[in-house]
Amino acid sequence: MHELGLLQTVVAAVEHAASTSGASRVEAVGLSVGSRTGADPEALVGAWPIATAGTILAGSDLILDYHQAAVWCPTCGKAQPIDEFFAYTCPQCGTPTGKLVAGDEFEVTFADIDK
Repeated sequence: MHELGLLQTVVAAVEHAASTSGASRVEAVGLSVGSRTGADPEALVGAWPIATAGTILAGSDLILDYHQAAVWCPTCGKAQPIDEFFAYTCPQCGTPTGKLVAGDEFEVTFADIDK
């Protein structure tokens, strides 16, 4: 399960930022995750207590903002979600496109800390 490894990196980064600001506890962490990262949202939530055990994030909530992969279609003039095979063609009109506009996200969006 690579989700635990991903979360350990998130925990280390948030813990460092929180301790630098003098925080005593982290209440919640927001994480933006795209479908192309291969990270399973349920596995991330399930691994959160393990990743945060023994840290100032222990007992905190993980708030996920999940993004389906999407490409920009110049013919349709809008972003179109793509399927799990990540075909770089518009699912509506079939136009080939290489412009991915969503789905690669994996970033901390916020940390709710107590000082």
